[in-house]
Amino acid sequence: MLEIRHLKTLIAIQESGNVSSAARRVHLTQSAISHQIKALETHYGLPLLERKGRSYGLTDAGKRLAELGKTIFSEIRRAERDLSGMHENQSGSMRIALECHTCFDWLMPVMDAFRKAWPEVEVDLVSGFHSDPVSLLDDRADIVILSDALKREGISYHPLFKFEMLAVLPIDHRLKAKRFLLPEDFAEETLISYPVPDERIDLMREVLIPSGIRPPRRTAELTVAILQLVASRRGIAALPSWGLSNYLEHDYVIARRIGRKGLWSGLYAAMIREMSDHPYMADFLSLLKENCFSKLKGVVPI
Repeated sequence: MLEIRHLKTLIAIQESGNVSSAARRVHLTQSAISHQIKALETHYGLPLLERKGRSYGLTDAGKRLAELGKTIFSEIRRAERDLSGMHENQSGSMRIALECHTCFDWLMPVMDAFRKAWPEVEVDLVSGFHSDPVSLLDDRADIVILSDALKREGISYHPLFKFEMLAVLPIDHRLKAKRFLLPEDFAEETLISYPVPDERIDLMREVLIPSGIRPPRRTAELTVAILQLVASRRGIAALPSWGLSNYLEHDYVIARRIGRKGLWSGLYAAMIREMSDHPYMADFLSLLKENCFSKLKGVVPI
């Protein structure tokens, strides 16, 4: 009765916290997921889900099956790595470029796990900011993590997750009483951002420029430097929600939604299409997605 697809569904529910996000992640309708869960609950005679406010959580029985799934999928990946290792020429290199520099915190554990699984593959980071990150795939990078999946011949884009961009303010800022910020709220503020063009900044491209607002900008290359400048009342910023939790919990800065429905962005892994099926590249993508949904708060499937 228990199948691989059931385990994938339970893990998706556990990591996303709601059925709708889990459905998108496993490419099913909410109705199909409900039927899966109902069938399992009937089979085992135990509830697998419990409502927690507006979200869902797994019961002890559901958690046990999700734990089983994670063990099984880990063993499957290990077996696939072993089989790949039986072929010759499994050594190589993987150069990674990042458009989103807040990615460093969650990318490091993925790289560590990858090095253990593929010790013959040399892993390196391509540093710096680039006006056209995808062009790095021509000769400087093997994989680029970026926010735009613009069509380009020969390039494949692999969706990682969707996340909300939040306005980051000093704790005593004049706008702290607002639940969300509108375009005009940014007009008299200095925007602190990474040193990239306006069209590469979600807030500018999606919100401010269409409203005819171009605030003065100050740049910093490191996320921690941007947060330090905000905390020092040098301006405000817009950063991914999943990179702010520690700073918000310690009242270092405050964050507000951008617009009534929020400003959402996506993150993708881009690579030369022919490389997508290479065993160690495919395994790296699997590790990326697994780490995203299990470690980052507030992310949802694209």
